[in-house]
Amino acid sequence: MAAHLQQATEHGVDVIWWTDHDFRMQAHGYRQAVRFEGLSEPEAGRSWTWNKILEGKPDLAVGTFVSEPHSPDEPGKALRLQAQAETSAWGAVLYEGVAWNSTYTTSLAATVLELDVLAEELGPDAELLVRVLSSYRPASAGRRAGRYTLEYRIGQGTGRWTENDGLLGVVGLAVPPGTWQRLRLDLESDVAALWPDIVAADSGIHRLRVGIRSRNGAPASGVVDRLRFLRSRRDGDESVALQDEMMREYARRYPAVRQFHGTEISLVRHLNAFGGNFTLPDYGDTPPTKITTVEAAVAMVDFVHANNGLVAFNHPLEDAPSGPQLARLLIETNALGADLIEVGSKEDFGESVFGYDAAARNAVFVTATGVSDDHSGSDWVGQKQRWITSVWADSTEEADLFAALRAGRAWFWDPQHWRGHLDILVNGVVPMGGVLVTPAAQVPVAISVTELPDGATVHLVTGEVDYAGVADPAPATTSQQIDVDRPQGQGQMVLPTRTSRYLRLEVRNADGAVIGFSNPVWILKEQPRHGIPAERRGGFGWAW
Repeated sequence: MAAHLQQATEHGVDVIWWTDHDFRMQAHGYRQAVRFEGLSEPEAGRSWTWNKILEGKPDLAVGTFVSEPHSPDEPGKALRLQAQAETSAWGAVLYEGVAWNSTYTTSLAATVLELDVLAEELGPDAELLVRVLSSYRPASAGRRAGRYTLEYRIGQGTGRWTENDGLLGVVGLAVPPGTWQRLRLDLESDVAALWPDIVAADSGIHRLRVGIRSRNGAPASGVVDRLRFLRSRRDGDESVALQDEMMREYARRYPAVRQFHGTEISLVRHLNAFGGNFTLPDYGDTPPTKITTVEAAVAMVDFVHANNGLVAFNHPLEDAPSGPQLARLLIETNALGADLIEVGSKEDFGESVFGYDAAARNAVFVTATGVSDDHSGSDWVGQKQRWITSVWADSTEEADLFAALRAGRAWFWDPQHWRGHLDILVNGVVPMGGVLVTPAAQVPVAISVTELPDGATVHLVTGEVDYAGVADPAPATTSQQIDVDRPQGQGQMVLPTRTSRYLRLEVRNADGAVIGFSNPVWILKEQPRHGIPAERRGGFGWAW
């Protein structure tokens, strides 16, 4: 969260809805136990594997799954770890846990790891390791930006300290040799103690490694068994309350960015649920596997709407993997009933636009957005996928933002190439996103495009609205470059409207790539059969 808030502040983004995966917030169906039975240890049909990693130049680096010794509280096998490095530099062997669908990757808030260990040969030059690769964070308290790591070193040294310019936090634990000991590693408490300036709960368990290291020729040997993930504050909406605590603290640290609750609903076709009477779905005892049916997605849209939330259809090509397939889906289901759709996403932009324009041809009123789908927060602008969505809203109150988004008062843009504003006004009264029903054979159109970079052009895309349906699931569009008064950022034209149509704008850079994308205005000869949403026809006093 901190990394994204820092990026938002740097790039002038003043509103964020948090959209972590719902089942990850709740750790639903997550791995709870690893018994060290072997390199592969499936549970309930879901895999867990250990991948071996060498660090430095150990002369001996061995992990062996042994029947004896093992924890007295865990029948079966255990993992004996052995290393020896003759040089003064550490040499290590580690095993990284890889869970099916990353089902231990989540916040480390309110999480304790239990691990049974048997020290065989440990000391100042021989240590067992438990390493948690955590989150990327912006620069703080004199530390550079980077990924933080929490490491437990088990041997003779005790205490807490940091290394690697403060990005590696170390907890030293002494254990007596020859007897099994149960370690309780309170991740959040240790992060808070090591880095008191950060919000400890806002730290992830990205990867987990266990291993052993040696230097100066010391033989290192130990056995590990019975790993448990003990998570609290995850049931129901307890994870939402946990998120709320972090949001309140970050509101104090980043006052220029308004934050709202949200989630990516992930066990159906992916949907973002924004705000309202925010609550997470109850998946009961079902496994954390995705149900891809249209019916399941529509039911989840209804669930969010019943709680007064807003819904986005995310990366829609995932289950309709071509423009025509997406078009058919949007036409048949009215875009699943969603309020928004990610047209600019991690997927093929041209195919997404194809599907969106085909839906617009059939008067499917759904607001186009662009997203980054960024998971690290390290560099919004430098990554390949970097859309940001802006809206014309009366304020940053959620109700005003919802009204603007439902009304299509939005455009999305590429912050690497353009940071201007975009708007359309038809007939002097109907703005971008709106619907005008008129018998007029032509209408005046005013456009506003500000801060165009050198070489950029503005293109008017017009499309027929003939309700072709799934018999012809394709756009019927034409595109033309239009002149804009660059100092004023204004353009005027008269658009023939003898038949129903829609129009939208694209801003393209000197290479022809789209760097700005508006929502459409529909100009219809008669009311569509499924009606016109209130926000698009009269909620703001617009004509229709």
